[in-house]
Amino acid sequence: MSHIPHLINGERVAGNGRSAPVYNPSTGDSTSAIGLADRATMQLAIDAAKAAFPAWRNTPPAKRAQIMFRFKQLLEQNENEIAALISAEHGKTIEDAVGELKRGIENVEFACAAPEILKGEYSRNVGPNIDAWTDLQPIGVVAGITPFNFPAMVPLWMYPLAIVCGNCFILKPSERDPSSTLFIAELLNQAGLPKGVLNVVNGDKDAVDALIEAPEVKALSFVGSTPIAEYIYSEGTKRGKRVQALGGAKNHAVLMPDADLDNAVSALMGAAYGSCGERCMAISVAVCVGDQIADALVDKIVPQIQALKIGAGTSCGLDMGPLVTAAARDKVKGYIDAGVEQGAKLVVDGRGLVVPGNENGFFVGGTLFDKVTPDMTIYTDEIFGPVLCIVRVGSLEEAMQLINDHEYGNGTCIFTRDGEAARLFCDEIEVGMVGVNVPLPVPVAYHSFGGWKRSLFGDLHAYGPDGVRFYTRKKAITQRWPARKSHEAAQFAFPSNG
Repeated sequence: MSHIPHLINGERVAGNGRSAPVYNPSTGDSTSAIGLADRATMQLAIDAAKAAFPAWRNTPPAKRAQIMFRFKQLLEQNENEIAALISAEHGKTIEDAVGELKRGIENVEFACAAPEILKGEYSRNVGPNIDAWTDLQPIGVVAGITPFNFPAMVPLWMYPLAIVCGNCFILKPSERDPSSTLFIAELLNQAGLPKGVLNVVNGDKDAVDALIEAPEVKALSFVGSTPIAEYIYSEGTKRGKRVQALGGAKNHAVLMPDADLDNAVSALMGAAYGSCGERCMAISVAVCVGDQIADALVDKIVPQIQALKIGAGTSCGLDMGPLVTAAARDKVKGYIDAGVEQGAKLVVDGRGLVVPGNENGFFVGGTLFDKVTPDMTIYTDEIFGPVLCIVRVGSLEEAMQLINDHEYGNGTCIFTRDGEAARLFCDEIEVGMVGVNVPLPVPVAYHSFGGWKRSLFGDLHAYGPDGVRFYTRKKAITQRWPARKSHEAAQFAFPSNG
């Protein structure tokens, strides 16, 4: 069995002490082991990053960007290998893995604009012979803690931008599917990144706590569940760190009576069942305004759910693969059990799915509930699996109130042909990312990603312009060169231009 190492100071470092198995979700087999870093190992990475920072922060942004350009090229050249690594450990289909990587590459492309995005502001003659400007300066050693569901894309949300801003980075990826993350990090080193600027340390809560507690680590980025996001935000900020912690979601799609139902059904199929529902932007609730649209939705979507092509993620031409672990599979099945017990109508049941040749894989088929109510756990909780719930309401206002009352506010969308309804929805909905006839409104790389309420802890969203703000701090400089041989009297009043 292979052992997955850490990447510290540009070198592979073997794990020591505790380890955890890594599985192929399609077969249920343990394929490798990953070392779980102790605090001494994490400190090696912190020391390497700290040592690399002085030279890296003084490296011209254009030179940093050149490394990112080479990195982008290497990612594209190794697309097939990366996708295969993702699929083998996460379980998502090859096509989905390729799509994930491409969205990650978009963030590398944004980072390539370092000379432009790091330009400061300048004002001449703000006072007599006085000029003022603002610099965007790096903050030092920063860290990212990333989830299993996007082992390529989410790390690429973080470290390319942090690095081109002049910081040194420590990445703690998910221990469930680390191989693609490590491979991608080594490509960045191949692109010419100096040793120590990026370090990858595998681990669990002990590694996370080491990053939170280390005084050398000045900022933390996190994507994952809400309880852990809240923990990291609370523990990090009380130690004076800058923290952005993205948490859970319960994303609703509102279907108006005038919706283009055929296109809405196609959109819901991909948004609810793509990647087996293991996306923080997955649509898990369809809110139908009126029984007529709800009944029509059920009639059209049931045959498509039943026709889903499900199998080993490493195969091509599939719609859905397995869940990431046996525990994840059992948790989703438990939610389906609870939905039945609490009175929801189970229209399509995915619990009995068996994939021939992969009987031990972690599979759950596409599942559909109708007549779900807001007090049911399948409505309140983030299931993170291929389960779509239909809630019936009488008006758009009722639908919006339902969404606004939920503790999460990550993503939502509305399907309608009515511009007035869409405008009202966009203006009044209390959610961070909104789509109009777009089921997964994930912002492009030159905007920023983040939810509201208990879906985000911190003031700044991920990547894009907010990412630049998060990974830099402003320094305002005011400079004066008095004329030679001039002498001015002391000024005791507060200076102004008045």
